[in-house]
Amino acid sequence: MVEVIDAKGLVIGRLSTHVAKKLLMDKELEIAVINAEKAIVSGNRKMVLRRYIAKRDLNHPRKGPNFPKLPDRILKRTIRGMLPYQQPKGREALKRVKVYIGTPKDLEGKKSKTIEAAQNKGLESFVELEEISRILGANI
Repeated sequence: MVEVIDAKGLVIGRLSTHVAKKLLMDKELEIAVINAEKAIVSGNRKMVLRRYIAKRDLNHPRKGPNFPKLPDRILKRTIRGMLPYQQPKGREALKRVKVYIGTPKDLEGKKSKTIEAAQNKGLESFVELEEISRILGANI
């Protein structure tokens, strides 16, 4: 069973927490997150960008750890942070989540859900993942 979640306008941390809880509770559930580039990170624009640039610059270019630049990979890494991914149940849960930029052709006909608890309710300062990715150097 595949559950499709539309990330457009959803706060990345709340979305990741919700997805991680669902994956850990239901062992059969697969989750596909679409429109990852439209997800938002709440906070002052300068502060958010400074934090993501610092994460990118923290590593050694050849040795790592490498922080992702693409919005789908940033979102999947955030979901990974909410899972016990170094244990077998966390690794299995992470294998059952797929994150996409835009909407892939095989999921176009399916009905997508949105998460009410992760909605942007009155946040004035936020940054979309697409903008963060462009500043980190991704070609979207």
